[in-house]
Amino acid sequence: MTIQKLFLTNFKNHSEKIFEFSPQINCFVGNNGVGKTNVLDALHYLSVGKSFLGNTDLNNVMTGADFFSIEGEIFDGEKENIIKIQQPREAKKIIRKNDKTYDRIADHIGFLPCVIISPYDSNLISDSGESRRRFLDSMISQTDREYLFNLIQYQKTIQQRNALLKSFAKSRYFDPESLEIYQEPLIRFGTNIYEKRKEFIASILPLIQNYYEIISNGNEKVSVIYQSNLQGNTLLNLLTQNLEKDRILTYTSKGIHKDDLIFEMNGNLLKRTGSQGQQKSFLVALKLSQMNRIKEITGKTPILLLDDIFDKLDDSRVSQLIELVNKESFGQIFITDTHKERTENVVKKINEESKIFEIK
Repeated sequence: MTIQKLFLTNFKNHSEKIFEFSPQINCFVGNNGVGKTNVLDALHYLSVGKSFLGNTDLNNVMTGADFFSIEGEIFDGEKENIIKIQQPREAKKIIRKNDKTYDRIADHIGFLPCVIISPYDSNLISDSGESRRRFLDSMISQTDREYLFNLIQYQKTIQQRNALLKSFAKSRYFDPESLEIYQEPLIRFGTNIYEKRKEFIASILPLIQNYYEIISNGNEKVSVIYQSNLQGNTLLNLLTQNLEKDRILTYTSKGIHKDDLIFEMNGNLLKRTGSQGQQKSFLVALKLSQMNRIKEITGKTPILLLDDIFDKLDDSRVSQLIELVNKESFGQIFITDTHKERTENVVKKINEESKIFEIK
């Protein structure tokens, strides 16, 4: 998959921009605050229909404008496709592929897979389990439409069950039998999600360990542990055993919506013992592993977005990363950096066709 052109209108701080890309390496250089990351965010929109920065769509409309538009010309190996995303201030977001509007954004997921490595990834290590669950769901959903369907249905069912629990508390009345309607879908969708998460982590862990060893020169050993309420238990047992607790809390306290990923280095929690460079190296290894799995499962090479990637990595780790990118043929790459000279030197080492765009 290759993005040939990008057209931006009223997107964040870009009133009107056109980019024609190299099929291999594209770099955006300029001072902080000029909008380099915003260009990567637009590319992320083309892939999954939303911002990787967590912004709401309306917040991405340029101040004073009535809408934003992102359009990409994408070559899939056989033909050119046009993906267009429009967000009016007063209406619903629309995503079109070749002039045909998607009924659901979920139907677009997987057409243009992408992997992004950015400073915001540090939240995966420091934040609560919710950010790691979202990341895990995003990784699997790009290659498994059934998983995405199960996830959407599970989340809807949890919301409905929680709403009923809250209404019981409000009315000071409790009817456990009326909650039983949610058991079957929660068990069906939740068990499928659990099995697929477990299988995915088992498949990606050797890749993470291999990439980390290359980037760090084998100085440390890392691991990822999948933690779930369903380990050694069933959702039926969990729902039954925690019914009284759920009534008091007014929400569903156990289930796959409480799963987490534990990141370790040399047997200790990475967030406690890892330096900034070690943590960033781990996140790079994690994302490159994601890329490898997407390519293996779908046959599509995801686009790779590298936002401020060289910050907090020493020269040795940068060299290892560049050598790895050169050797693994990761496909089309987009890089942001504040130092033009550093970017030019890095690109020269990769020996691929490249373009450098100065953003002002």
